[in-house]
Parts: sequence; C-alpha cells; structure tokens
Amino acid sequence: MKYEYNPNLVQLISAYENGKSGIILEGGSRSGKTWSSVDFIIYICSKFANKGIIINIIRETYNSFKTTLYDDFNRRFPDFSLQSPCSDARDVQSFKLFGNKINFLGADKPSKFHGAGCDFFFCNEVLDIPKEVFDQQEQRCRLFWFIDYNPKYTEHWVFNSLANRDDVAFFHSTLLTNPFISEGEKNKILSYEPTAENIRQGTADDFNWKVYGLGLRSAIKGVIFKNVNWIDEFPKDLDYQWGLDYGFTNDPTALVKIGIKDKDIFAELLCYEPIDSAIVLSDFLEKVGVKQHELITADSSDKYNDVEMCRDLKNLYWNIQKVNKSKGIVWSIGKVKEYSINIVNNVNAKREQENYRWREINGISLNQPVDKFNHFWDALRYGFLGLEKKQSTIIWK
Repeated sequence: MKYEYNPNLVQLISAYENGKSGIILEGGSRSGKTWSSVDFIIYICSKFANKGIIINIIRETYNSFKTTLYDDFNRRFPDFSLQSPCSDARDVQSFKLFGNKINFLGADKPSKFHGAGCDFFFCNEVLDIPKEVFDQQEQRCRLFWFIDYNPKYTEHWVFNSLANRDDVAFFHSTLLTNPFISEGEKNKILSYEPTAENIRQGTADDFNWKVYGLGLRSAIKGVIFKNVNWIDEFPKDLDYQWGLDYGFTNDPTALVKIGIKDKDIFAELLCYEPIDSAIVLSDFLEKVGVKQHELITADSSDKYNDVEMCRDLKNLYWNIQKVNKSKGIVWSIGKVKEYSINIVNNVNAKREQENYRWREINGISLNQPVDKFNHFWDALRYGFLGLEKKQSTIIWK
C-alpha cells in the first residue's frame, strides 16, 4: 500500500521516540489529529507485538465513541488489512490488537481511573474531559500519552497546565496539512472563511473558520455573559452571602461568595467538585471560611438528592434557604446582567463564562440557555437572590 504520512503521525512518533511524556495535538477540523492517533495505536501495538501492553482511549462519555472513534477504526483498519473491532459490534469496551489490549473509557465515570493503569493513553477531544481524569490517568501511565482537540475555547486547564511543560511536545495542524481529507470535507470547512464570496452565499462563519479552519482558540458563539471583569481578589469589607448549586457524582458542586456594591456584582468561586455527602460538604464549608450564621441560598430542585442535601445541611446547623423558581431562568439571567459582573480569577469560572450560551437551532438563537457549563452561574444567581431579598421582595429563579 502506498502510504502518505500525516504530519500529526510524524510528530506523535517523534515525541514518543525522543522521550517526551506526551504530546498535544491542537488543530482544526479534519486536520488528521484523530486519524493519526489511530495510526499511532496500530504502530505501537505492532512495535510491542504480544507484549501485553495496555492502551486506554478516553472520551467525554463512553457512548460518544459510537459516533466518533468507531467510524475512524472502521475506516482505517482495513487500510492495514486489519479487521476493525467496531465493524460488527454495537458495544465495544475493549479489544486486542497484536496481543495488546485497547480499552474505551468514558470520562463520565471518573471512579474508573483511580485504578486504571496503562502503558499508553489517548484523550480524544480532551477539552471536554475534566482535569482530574487526566491527572489520575497520567500518574498511572507507564510510557506515553497523547491528546487532541479542536480549540473551541480560549481558556482551559490544558492551556494552563500542560502546554508549557518541557516534557510535553506540541503540534498545531489544519485541514491543509492533511493528505487524506476528502474534497467535500475540505470545501465545507473552507466555506466558513469570511471571504466576499462566502459572505455573499451565506456560508461564512467567523467562529467556525477560526476554530475548525485555522485551528485557533476562539470564544464560542452565543455566550450569555460576554462582559465580565476578572479581578485578583474579592473586595475586603464588602457584605456578602453565598450561593450553592449541588453536584453529585459527575456534576460539580459550585459554591460562590457574592457581594453587591452599587451596580457591581463581585463573585468568587470556592468549590467546583462533586460532593455527594452533606457531612463532606459541611466540612468543606468550614474549611473555606463559611460561618454557620451566614445565609446560603441553594438549589431548590425537587430532585431527591437536592432535597435531602438541604435537609441534612440544616440538621448540621447551616443557614440554608432554598431559592424560589417562580420567575424562570431567563428573567433571572436578565436581572444579573443589569449589573457589572466582577469575578475573581478562576479557571473553572472562566471556562463556564466562555461556554455558557444560548441554545441555537439551525443557526437561530433561542431565548433558552443550554443546560451545560452553568454550575458556577446557577450558584451565582442563587446567591444574588439572597442579597436582593435584603433590599426588595423580588423573587426569581
């Protein structure tokens, strides 16, 4: 078979053979990042034939493999006269290749990673994977890791924690460097470029061109809270209360300290991790300096876990009140946006600020937020209600 090398594969092999801990593959859509990673897995398994090495492949959820990497394996394996393990199976959790084992793992089950040792691991679309999952896997990886992503955010733990490490290689690519891209795929991505012709035809899209064409980091479309001031610390001598959004197992519990001065909101995110137990949450509240007499306005969902958590925290003598949801989320977002929003620098708060957005259908923005990247913002809104009630009888979600 005549084989053209994608530059991503060349960089993968070079980083591994030169003793790097891992490599970051950043780039636009159809630049060959994931395709090359599949090739690298084949290369590694043939190099270590019958050595029993373990390769873990990680995505945001286990189910997402079925609409992404299954297809990549099905398309690429036959080029090497290999039978794809995904070609005739609906559900593949692991398979063998040249006497080595490849596992598919979803980052939505973080407990799996506390004992999941491996020789290599690959995080596909790593910007959708929590840092704690990567950290747990890296500390159990014996040889080498590789990750890829389309840079659809401008702030992320990958940019802050990995990109500047001396032991980590980095490679940026676009569709123009991929010898395997089809004309249809190429033309679609090129149609996003804001040229006069694409603008005339209505295909131009600045965000899509920057992220998926050029592979550049860019803020997502439809961001709800566009205008935020990032500050170094919460103002001293400012009255404050607390907002609390519960998170269990996979979703983070968000605790926000919030104060209002004139037409400015000041907020600081102090917790952003799943907490299943009221006792554990109570200990955390004490640790970060919350006093039991201080008002905490919390989620009022009728879900069993939320109701139980509120009840248990009250039994532990915390001053919890449940937020009233009678006015609806859109109205409450509008009330918050009447203020200038000042947030203490925090990577998780920044990630939510860049990604909490209005829902779209066929390019049309709806007056409804996407139920994602909203844990910080929900906690902020709940805390804002507690402060508003001091000054008025307005009740909102």
